[in-house]
Amino acid sequence: MGFYSKNELVEIGFKSIGDNVLISNRCSIYNPKNIELGNNVRIDDFCVISAGNGGIKLGNNVHIAIFCSLMGNEEIVMKDFSGLSSRVSIYTSTDDYSGEFMTNPTVNKEFTNVISGKVILGKHVIIGAGTIILPNVEIEDYSAIGSLSLVNKNISESKIAVGIPAKEIKDRKKNIINLECEYLKKF
Repeated sequence: MGFYSKNELVEIGFKSIGDNVLISNRCSIYNPKNIELGNNVRIDDFCVISAGNGGIKLGNNVHIAIFCSLMGNEEIVMKDFSGLSSRVSIYTSTDDYSGEFMTNPTVNKEFTNVISGKVILGKHVIIGAGTIILPNVEIEDYSAIGSLSLVNKNISESKIAVGIPAKEIKDRKKNIINLECEYLKKF
């Protein structure tokens, strides 16, 4: 995997860039002026990072694995130590599938009913492979979403959620808080 150099990242035109940022040169980036990158961010091959007017904010120690997509017009926030496993898709805008309206971006807005809303992933949130997250969702700190889930509503703090649609099934252990403190002391 080849990563952009620091100079190449600066030339892309991000709103802000932290230290130790690794972004694959096989990643597609749209509207970088609306993207903020913290320290120790890694984005792997074949991801699509498309910031709308709301922007994308990646905190510190954020990882986005191969083939992920983040897109839509509203804000996407990934807080510190959050991560996406491969093939996760985050949408902050989606068409109305009811049949009451037309769909797709080739149709004038007066004939569509696009649903939009921000998506927030809290600290230490991990999203399993193949999961889809829809607009207007907040996954609170320390929660985990199992692979192949569909998240269409908020997930409470320190929960493990799975399924279509995702449902909270049990509490997630919080030892990660202690480990974070140890990590931050060393780095």
